[in-house]
Amino acid sequence: MAGVTIQDIKKSYGAVEVIHGVNVDIADGEFVALVGPSGCGKSTLLRMIAGLEPINGGTIAIGDRVVNNLPPAQRDIAMVFQTYALYPHKSVAANMGFALKVARADKAEIDRRVKEAAEILSLTEYLDRKPRHLSGGQRQRVAMGRAIVRDPQVFLFDEPLSNLDAKLRIQMRTEIKELHQRLKTTTVFVTHDQIEAMTLADRIVVMQAGRIEQIGTPLELYDNPANEFVATFIGAPSMNLMYGTLTNGVVNLAGHSVALPGVEGAGQVRLGVRPEHLALSSEGKGLPMQVKVVEPTGSETMVFLTFDGRDVTAVFRERHAFAPGDIIHLTPDPHHLHCFDAATGQRIE
Repeated sequence: MAGVTIQDIKKSYGAVEVIHGVNVDIADGEFVALVGPSGCGKSTLLRMIAGLEPINGGTIAIGDRVVNNLPPAQRDIAMVFQTYALYPHKSVAANMGFALKVARADKAEIDRRVKEAAEILSLTEYLDRKPRHLSGGQRQRVAMGRAIVRDPQVFLFDEPLSNLDAKLRIQMRTEIKELHQRLKTTTVFVTHDQIEAMTLADRIVVMQAGRIEQIGTPLELYDNPANEFVATFIGAPSMNLMYGTLTNGVVNLAGHSVALPGVEGAGQVRLGVRPEHLALSSEGKGLPMQVKVVEPTGSETMVFLTFDGRDVTAVFRERHAFAPGDIIHLTPDPHHLHCFDAATGQRIE
């Protein structure tokens, strides 16, 4: 195994620069997710690590080797793609062992590695089947098994769960996490789904427009977002942002005051509060909001509201008989408030 060091990496297509000097250090054995909206550069960065895209500046090192000019086959990585990319005419065993066969590994060694990977992925009984006789989840396990048998220094995953249904995605998330805990191989995982990133990764790299917005553990990003983009991208439902004016540690929100002790400065701000940190208060207290839609999910109830002409979402674990049009009063938890500069979007400490 080995770590991955990305230093001042740049990527351009003609005159258009799409990756703007990215720096990431991935420790040996760490699981890191690259997350962001479509077009942010996360898959391009992964493909540069793999050697499938040339770089226009900076260095990429795997372990103690700079791999800028090495072809993919010499980088000691294994990649799992969004599409399974299995050979339909080959058996599961033949698909999993194909790369080793091309490398002219000993047949007994190939068989041993394929059987070991099949046991890890619960594929032993399917080794003689063709891909068309497998479910989507089983095909993705075969694709993962093909990577495992190579015993690489680094696993690269490019949105491997996006073609699966919702239930199977949850199951495969668990299986990928268990696989990493067992193998402890350095893993870089690309996804646009922030829930996947939060549940799988040791650390998350949040990207936007070819730049890194913040790097941290899932809970660091959730509890202390560096800016509005990270605040609203990480977490589902998204963080609420309410427009106001900061003066001497107090934010005025449409005529209602919310204290922010210790927050310096003055000016136009956006007050951030997550849906679960809005508590129901008695009439005359808190912020008056109008109910638009109520969505009971069983364990929780999501309530979509409006305040000061903007949408707000609240989540309650208790059962409430809200109806569209009701005016309810909600109080933000003072221990879980976030303040962002309205002009720059950066967090105000």
